[in-house]
Amino acid sequence: MVRTVADILSEAVAPLRHAGVEGTRRDARILLGHVIGAVRAMTARDVVSDDEQTRFEALIARRAAREPVSRIIGTREFWSRNFRLSSATLDPRPDTETLIDAVLSLVASRSAPLGVLDLGTGTGCILLALLSELPNSRGHGSDASGAAIRVARENAVALGLGARATFSVGDWCRDLSGVFDLIVSNPPYVPSAEIASLEPEVSRFDPRAALDGGPDGLDAYRRIAAETPKQLMEGGSLVLEIGQGQASAVEAILAAQGWELAGRRADLAGIDRCIIAKPGKNLLRRQDKL
Repeated sequence: MVRTVADILSEAVAPLRHAGVEGTRRDARILLGHVIGAVRAMTARDVVSDDEQTRFEALIARRAAREPVSRIIGTREFWSRNFRLSSATLDPRPDTETLIDAVLSLVASRSAPLGVLDLGTGTGCILLALLSELPNSRGHGSDASGAAIRVARENAVALGLGARATFSVGDWCRDLSGVFDLIVSNPPYVPSAEIASLEPEVSRFDPRAALDGGPDGLDAYRRIAAETPKQLMEGGSLVLEIGQGQASAVEAILAAQGWELAGRRADLAGIDRCIIAKPGKNLLRRQDKL
């Protein structure tokens, strides 16, 4: 029996809808396009082979188990670039592009030779997106996961940024050397007890270490606020992604360490998503003694 794209997609919608997946037809079309290798050229009358149908049905079963499409196909688009994922990396979210916008708004000249440090780099998406916009800058990404660092290095090479990006396994700023003009991070910020209540695409498939921010979700911010001054050049900026409703608490942590608060940035939904801070005078004096 001849099966067309229209036939296959129509049948795929029901199991996805039953599983509570949103955007069922969109997801089914992406997965079928991934199987036959022709997302944009695919038409409703195209014939799907038996082998392609079998492979597609296997992918639909994975999506019905709430595995994200990005993890099934192995890549996620971020800042108009494709990043490879693995089970060791967070799946980049569009909200994180707010951080890229915030950092770029701080840069007087994109041609300046800046140094960028990305803490908890994961796929490397933040660092590499920034380096793609700052052609004379160099950056370093650190992550506690060696498996994540391997993915970040592969992404850097694939994007043609391998010569300007270095990576290392590390515990926040411990064992890092050098100073940077910009320090960025999307740290774990979900309170431990709330992880299980997240969408299955997150709670089941994102690495817990990339989500778990401790009892109140703020453990990583305490470490970053205390450890980053010695890595930041005078006049530099620290830009942190935050979770919904965390802005005031993170600002209080930074202020208690001597940081001067320089603003917030909201995402497209109007939710505060980033905090910008600069080292205050007391912090700089203390830094001189480190």
